[in-house]
Amino acid sequence: MGNQSSSNKIETLPIDTTFKLPANIPVWPQGGGFATGTINIGGLKLFQISTFNKVWKTLEGGPGDAGAAFFEPAGIPEGFFTLGHYSQPNNKPLFGSILVAKDETSSGDNNGALKKPIDYTLVWSSKSQKIKQDKDGYIWLPTAPDGYKTLGHVVTTTPEKPSLDKIRCVRSDLTDQCERSSWIWGPDKSSDEKGFNVYEVRPSNRGTQAPGVLVGTFFAHNGEIPSPLPIACLKNTNMNFSSSMPNLPQVKALVQAYSPFMYLHPDEEFQPASTKWYFTNGALLVKKGEESKPVPIDPTGSNLPQGGNNDGEYWLDLPSDKANKERVKKGDFKSCQAYVHAKPMFGGTFTDLVMWVFYPFNGPGTAKVGLIDIPLGKIGEHIGDWEHVTLRVSNFDGELKKVYLSQHSNGQWVEASQLEFQSGNKSVCYSSLNGHAIYPKAGLVMQGLDGIGIKNETKKSEKVIDMGVGFEVVSGEYLGSAIVEPPWLNFLRQWGPKITYDIAKELDNLAKVFPALEALEDGLPNELLGQEGPTGPKLKRNWQGDEV
Repeated sequence: MGNQSSSNKIETLPIDTTFKLPANIPVWPQGGGFATGTINIGGLKLFQISTFNKVWKTLEGGPGDAGAAFFEPAGIPEGFFTLGHYSQPNNKPLFGSILVAKDETSSGDNNGALKKPIDYTLVWSSKSQKIKQDKDGYIWLPTAPDGYKTLGHVVTTTPEKPSLDKIRCVRSDLTDQCERSSWIWGPDKSSDEKGFNVYEVRPSNRGTQAPGVLVGTFFAHNGEIPSPLPIACLKNTNMNFSSSMPNLPQVKALVQAYSPFMYLHPDEEFQPASTKWYFTNGALLVKKGEESKPVPIDPTGSNLPQGGNNDGEYWLDLPSDKANKERVKKGDFKSCQAYVHAKPMFGGTFTDLVMWVFYPFNGPGTAKVGLIDIPLGKIGEHIGDWEHVTLRVSNFDGELKKVYLSQHSNGQWVEASQLEFQSGNKSVCYSSLNGHAIYPKAGLVMQGLDGIGIKNETKKSEKVIDMGVGFEVVSGEYLGSAIVEPPWLNFLRQWGPKITYDIAKELDNLAKVFPALEALEDGLPNELLGQEGPTGPKLKRNWQGDEV
């Protein structure tokens, strides 16, 4: 059994455990094609497999130098076929899924949706490599017949070509272009573009209207990466994604099952609040040229200008009297509501539930130079701050797969296996002090280079928001008339005035005292430098697109 000298030392790795959500997936409300186990994408019926047989495992290289494991799907239903194998780094528990497909066309063998490959090419073998592994591994690329595309690789532990019956290729019109995403493995500890590497792949074109379907396969290549890649993803040719999407009662049930608890920092002065609280506590609508005559805002925002574009003609501001302004700046986390936008992803095979939270005020930043904290005065302050958490759910069974956390003008995806859970399948996230970037763990995250950067500090506190309490589903275009969008959502201007102070001047003043700060300006997030105003949810790139 493989290399005995290394197998004697094999310790248990995270990959040797299969991750399961802390609680069972609830029974969802009935209706429609959501969470029924299969999805039809026009010519193909898809089924999601998350049980695997391990084929081959390396014990070094890749993320954390922990190696990676390669699997084939197990328990494939009658009539369905493998499109490729699955791989994952060893430094995380096994938590993946891969799609298998059944031909639903009636065109027989000549022009069916699926066909066997005509041959295999050996992409790479570990045989001559000096790496720790359980046995030798061989990674093959199927050769598709004319008019068909390959969607994934086959992995074996012998030098003989796999059986042509092992896998199916897909008719080209049912496929879409894909691209590399995260690095899974390479013999080195970091991804050397010129060597052998294994990557996750995803559709190149992603968004609410994009038909590309994530298969769950990987891309393996030795040397410079070709463009386009020699493997494709699936394509939902139905374009009516709503058939597999959750209806409104199902959306609400998903939010209740998976909505996170968000902890504010114990020293947080600038708390989130509901839009209603903000409007009824004195927020103002300002019109360009009539700055001296701001108008109070109705509780639902019904007197806000609707539609148009972000032309600078209107903006929102805090109350004009000082005492009220200071009070409203501080928000009120007990009034906070999450505003949910439900949208299809990956050709309607996933639902993204984007949970938006509003902060009346974003506090000043703090820089850290070596061991010294430097308050950045006004830098980082702005009025009106929208942050969000996105729950990515599989439409095959309603399982939570990933959570996206917004962090200034970017953010990060966190796989469910890497989340901290507090109650059932409800995870925990942390809002950073003053800046309100959201992180999966408490502690300090630095933004910047070489010991100079902006502090993002998070900590558990009594100020905790259960985002599943009092949430409101404010938008879901595919749901049609089931949802009436609140007027404030269609206010497409800034939620705060343009910042009027001179950032460069502020930084120069600080740099006189702390010369090391001169290097900081390049590393600051855009909105900290006042280059990106606080726009509402509909003007953010992820409203129609993917998160990153």
